[in-house]
Amino acid sequence: KLGRGEMKEMSIVTIFGYPLSIFFIVVNEFCERFSYYGMRAVLVLYFKYFLKWDDDFSTTIYHTFVALCYLSPILGAIIADSWLGKFKTIVYLSIVYTAGQVIMAVGAINDITDGNKDGTPDNMTFHIALSMVGLLLIALGTGGIKPCVAAFGGDQFNEDQEKQRSTFFSIFYLSINAGSLLSTIITPILRAQKCGIHTQQQCYPLAFGVPAALMVVSLIVFIVGSGMYNKTAPSGNIMVKVCKCIFFAIMNRFHNRSSQIPKREHWLDWAEEKYDKLLIAQVKMVLKVLFLYIPLPMFWALFDQQRSFSLQQGLMVIQPDQMQTVNPILILIMVPVMDFIIYPLISKCKLNFTPLRKITVGMFLAGLAFVAAALVQLQIDATLPDFPSSTEQQAKFINMVNRSIDITAGKYAFQLQTLQGNEEYYTYNLPFDLTIDSGPTETIRLPGGTRNTIVIVEEAGRMTNIKFGDVVAKPEEGANAIRFFNGFGMTLNITVGEEGFGNIVSKNMSTYVDVPQGTAEFVIKNAAGSTCAFKREFGFGSSYTFIIPPTFILEENCEEHIKEVEDIKANSIHMAWQIPQYFLMTSGEVVFSVTGLEFSYSQAPSNMKAVLQAGWLLTVAVGNIIVLIVAEAATLPDQWAEYVLFAALLVLVCIIFAIMAYFYTYIDPVQIEADFANLEPEDEKKKNLEMTKKDMVENHDEKKRRSSNEGKIVQTNF
Repeated sequence: KLGRGEMKEMSIVTIFGYPLSIFFIVVNEFCERFSYYGMRAVLVLYFKYFLKWDDDFSTTIYHTFVALCYLSPILGAIIADSWLGKFKTIVYLSIVYTAGQVIMAVGAINDITDGNKDGTPDNMTFHIALSMVGLLLIALGTGGIKPCVAAFGGDQFNEDQEKQRSTFFSIFYLSINAGSLLSTIITPILRAQKCGIHTQQQCYPLAFGVPAALMVVSLIVFIVGSGMYNKTAPSGNIMVKVCKCIFFAIMNRFHNRSSQIPKREHWLDWAEEKYDKLLIAQVKMVLKVLFLYIPLPMFWALFDQQRSFSLQQGLMVIQPDQMQTVNPILILIMVPVMDFIIYPLISKCKLNFTPLRKITVGMFLAGLAFVAAALVQLQIDATLPDFPSSTEQQAKFINMVNRSIDITAGKYAFQLQTLQGNEEYYTYNLPFDLTIDSGPTETIRLPGGTRNTIVIVEEAGRMTNIKFGDVVAKPEEGANAIRFFNGFGMTLNITVGEEGFGNIVSKNMSTYVDVPQGTAEFVIKNAAGSTCAFKREFGFGSSYTFIIPPTFILEENCEEHIKEVEDIKANSIHMAWQIPQYFLMTSGEVVFSVTGLEFSYSQAPSNMKAVLQAGWLLTVAVGNIIVLIVAEAATLPDQWAEYVLFAALLVLVCIIFAIMAYFYTYIDPVQIEADFANLEPEDEKKKNLEMTKKDMVENHDEKKRRSSNEGKIVQTNF
């Protein structure tokens, strides 16, 4: 008869030395990660622009969702290892996952509650409820299957395929980032499309619907490979056994704390009175690794902070949308480079680059990434406008008088030519006095924390001023905030593309309109229908006030008549400056994360593979919780200083982990379990012999007691 291991080897179909079943698992993971990262790529924008939440609340809900996605693996691991097994757990939770994606797509359909067809949902509570239910199901689904898929892939290999299993985890991580890369590129494009029944809106239903479709494909692909999988049966309620074993060991040690009682080699050995040595050994393996994971959440805190901070920096540099693709692109490059170039070179140098040393290096590289981010932030800070604090007011002036004028505004004195504005804003802490051409002095009072443009005009030979509030932040998503001042003697209507500034009456300012980067064409029309057009090239994140002079002529080419005043400069720091921090962080991620997946599998007992994978993923959840705490507690005034603080914290944690790793002894769970399995019969014999001896003693004592009692009874009767 064939042994169990031999039967397993004969049943596996291989291609190039790898089980065919892992290709279904890799494709499944690619589709599932496309679904997850595709949905997540537009999630914050969905919160802000569809559900109308503010930035802080959107960020809080986002990180709470991500944390839940990495907390739920514990539940999935318990279900897989204790009840359903990995295969059924993946299938059932994938169905929950798919339902969540579909509900998210339905909740994003604007027309469901838009009864008056004005483009705004009439019942936002309905959309919020569907979105929250969808996100909850997604978090349960993606988190529940996460530890099972990686461990299930590792189960497909024989014990003599250690090298192939190690390569599998690299391929597995590549599939994750391939899905992430494509979804990060495609989903924002889908969101930018216009769709809707009654009104055309940004197409969130499509942006969520395509990930939902990919999740359906993921589920189908996984089920198709069912007949080829090696499916390890669950070993009962293992988590309950583990918890009871730990609790019994603690309580038994507490009850036997006398100094006269001999000490035991390990505190878990106090559970030997009730639990077999194999289970105790397996619990020791798991706790030993989980203890080692305690410092690791700090890496994920920086990793997720780096993503959000890079987005914040991206709002200040050219092309931030494109930067989101850099991380997965670099991962697709770095994983094979590490596996086939860097690691072999290190091995040839006779250096023992153990998994825990790799994890340590990954943490150190992440710290360097934040140092690079701080250097970029210093450059960005040097180019940013000096926006006012809540107790300050800022003002600049535009001269619409047909001659130069002398202005004294508080402590500032200057001259403005006609149709000219100040290049910089003046900052005031208190109301200031304004004098024009030695005329009467006027006290100007402006709201705190505002920027203002004061337009000087002449009416009936008398100087006067008109105040307008300006933007006090960089335009979002790299747009350019544009407005017009109509100095012409009649009402004008101005449009740019599909957007309009409306009718602007004489001597008045239009509202701001966000104009995208690139060439924009403005069309100016009067009440009689006469038009003119002019083009302007815009950069990234600027703000301009365009002045239409009193001498304006509506002719075919009116560009030379339009004057402009720059309120906020376009961004001058190129996105390429962010590449070093992405490269360092991605290198750290590849060394850290791929190694962590493999290490978690290799050091886990056979009946707790998914549990230890969940423990690894739990470090990600704790990292996101740290992000939430830091976001609330952060008090550093400068962003670059916060980057340096995080880098220093990670380096400190890295040193602590390196010390812990130095004292860690690598184990072979298969060999340990085999050793205990061989010893088990002898232990059972000893236990049976002890029980037999105990029973014999008890029976002997019972006979003596009965004999004594009978004697007493006889004596009494006499």
